[in-house]
Amino acid sequence: MQRSTIRISSLLHAAVAIAVGAFAAPPAAAATQQELEAQLAALASEVSTLRSELARVSQEQQATNARAAVPVQVLGQTTDSATVAEAESGLDFFGYGQIDYSRPKDEPSDTTETVSRFVVGMTNEFDEKTRMVSELEVENTVSSADDPGEVEVEQLYIERTFDDRLFGKVGLFLIPSGLLNENHEPTRFYGVFRNRVETAIIPTTWREGGMLMQGTTEFGLRWDAGLTTGFDLSKWDPTSPEGKESPLGSIHQELALAKASDMSGIFALNYTGIPGVRLGASIFSGDAAQGQPGFDDNVVTLWEAHGTWTPGKFEFAALYANGHISNTSKVNLTFIGNPTLIPESFYGWYGQAAYDLFDWDGNSVRPFVRFERLNTASNYSDLSPGLTPENGPDQDIITGGFSFLFAQGVVLKADYQHFHGIGGSDLINFGMGYQF
Repeated sequence: MQRSTIRISSLLHAAVAIAVGAFAAPPAAAATQQELEAQLAALASEVSTLRSELARVSQEQQATNARAAVPVQVLGQTTDSATVAEAESGLDFFGYGQIDYSRPKDEPSDTTETVSRFVVGMTNEFDEKTRMVSELEVENTVSSADDPGEVEVEQLYIERTFDDRLFGKVGLFLIPSGLLNENHEPTRFYGVFRNRVETAIIPTTWREGGMLMQGTTEFGLRWDAGLTTGFDLSKWDPTSPEGKESPLGSIHQELALAKASDMSGIFALNYTGIPGVRLGASIFSGDAAQGQPGFDDNVVTLWEAHGTWTPGKFEFAALYANGHISNTSKVNLTFIGNPTLIPESFYGWYGQAAYDLFDWDGNSVRPFVRFERLNTASNYSDLSPGLTPENGPDQDIITGGFSFLFAQGVVLKADYQHFHGIGGSDLINFGMGYQF
């Protein structure tokens, strides 16, 4: 572009020089009429040549500009490179991670330390109303056939803003259930490990694929309603203890070639209209039969209610969750003789209190205590006499410790966990977490 401009300028200077030379230079002798006519004819020829050259240079410049703005096809829309550059300016990154150390009090040889989570997320704003959100997570450092780690896409969705109070999502997203599932970064919960109720009863991190609408009101009420994929009961393994650890976690599909013959619905409410108070509830329900042979009308329903209160330096939280799977007896009859049958119902609740003990220059020390009670098999559907399993035991967990937030987005944690009704040793835990 600069070279073409120089050439145009040179041609214009040449034209001026010819005109000046023809009319302004003092002649040595008076020119005859024929000589003047000859000079005018020569000047006209030069002007014509200059016009042709200018037209050619202009065409070259237009072609160069066209190559610099080649149209790009983006999801059926044609845009130029400048528009793409503006869209790329909306790219942003975020992430979180944690390292955990856990020492069983009675079994020190089972002490472990691991990078339990390393997460990198990316968002991109396509325009002022449309953005993409994604997260890639690595668990336990190394993922292979011989290692305990996992690599997974935790979120991948497009969000559209319709107005200031109405939003929509489509893709893979976190289910708005409980206090922890949508806000599970290590700086946002107390304890080295996530609480057991929101791990075993509400599976964490719980995400599904589908569509979700979200709205807010002027008086502090948020609502979520959506249609998503659900659970797959055919994944139940009666030979594995996984179902006793987390009934829904063992049949969670995570949108990995998820069976979607039967879809599920989610509805949630959260109220934050009173300063320092949050009250909410949610219900998720859908058939987990997924059209598989031997499974029929196995509806999974999980509902929960929760609340938090922050008066001054205190923080209080409580949650109750209850799950139910229908028509399990027919399936369980085929599992007789195996250690893990499908429960008809399961539940859990906890109460938690924390206090901001010291707070200076952005640093904070917050001791906490939490009591949990849960039962992953509180009831089984009736089978033939003598075949119905006994209900599982209630499991109590008392956790006490502190969080030390010594920089924006960085936390050190320590706690002690006492278990009752589960078996196993008490735990001494240390952890480090971050979020950006």
